[in-house]
Amino acid sequence: MTDKIKVIISNDQKTVKIPSQVRLLIRRSCVAVLRLEQFHGSAEISVRFVDNEMIRALNREHRNIDKATDVLSFPLGENGEYDVNPDTGAYMLGDIVISVEKAMEQAEEYGHSLEREIAFLSVHSMLHLLGYDHVNGGIEAVHMREKEEEVLTQLGLKRNASYYMDEE
Repeated sequence: MTDKIKVIISNDQKTVKIPSQVRLLIRRSCVAVLRLEQFHGSAEISVRFVDNEMIRALNREHRNIDKATDVLSFPLGENGEYDVNPDTGAYMLGDIVISVEKAMEQAEEYGHSLEREIAFLSVHSMLHLLGYDHVNGGIEAVHMREKEEEVLTQLGLKRNASYYMDEE
């Protein structure tokens, strides 16, 4: 891939120290999704780390849901059409906001590393920025989950158990 992918990462929380390898992992996650989706052109993505209080405020403001969540995606494009940064010519895909507190809780709950959880949230959110959705469930949600697992496996972060519960 000769196109330039710029991932701008900011840390707006003080609760959790972000390991330096996490920033590289987020960049690798974003690039892996773009490769999987055969995205052509340069791209810019913003990733912001926040605490539960901040993500709750954003969730309330943008989705009218008054609770903390793990990740929020703010796509800047629709139907494959994206704004272009006039200075760089890159497609501006959007913003990813991750609650590091929530990521830590979920990593513990699912029995895997914080790195794996943040990579999952990055991949999940990147798919949203590219137009995927899972809100209505069904085949679309399954398709999105398959893509997430494919990327995480490529990154060496294969899940050790299924996300799905047996319905017996």
